[in-house]
Amino acid sequence: MVSDLLNDLDTHKSTGPDGIHPRVLRELAEVLTKPLSIICQQSWHTREVPVDWRLPNVTPIHKKGRKEDLGNYRPVSLTSMLGKVMEHLILSAIPQNIQENQVIRPS
Repeated sequence: MVSDLLNDLDTHKSTGPDGIHPRVLRELAEVLTKPLSIICQQSWHTREVPVDWRLPNVTPIHKKGRKEDLGNYRPVSLTSMLGKVMEHLILSAIPQNIQENQVIRPS
């Protein structure tokens, strides 16, 4: 699963706050799959995400109008690609976990 996510990364996306470009992650997917799988599993069990993967790089982008008016800006948040990979893993695991543990009953 981690390998698939790394191989599907969009190489045209920006580098996150960690400075790792998606192309690097994609080209090193074979080498990175095992260590990232271990980190993601550990994070799932401890319910903690590595701090570097959580920290966004927020930049104000001018929308329209006068640049002096702060209301004319919107925040754009760049997050770590590794954090996004883990987010996709968790989002795909939640429905499976709900079904296996019968959290929601059919009735």
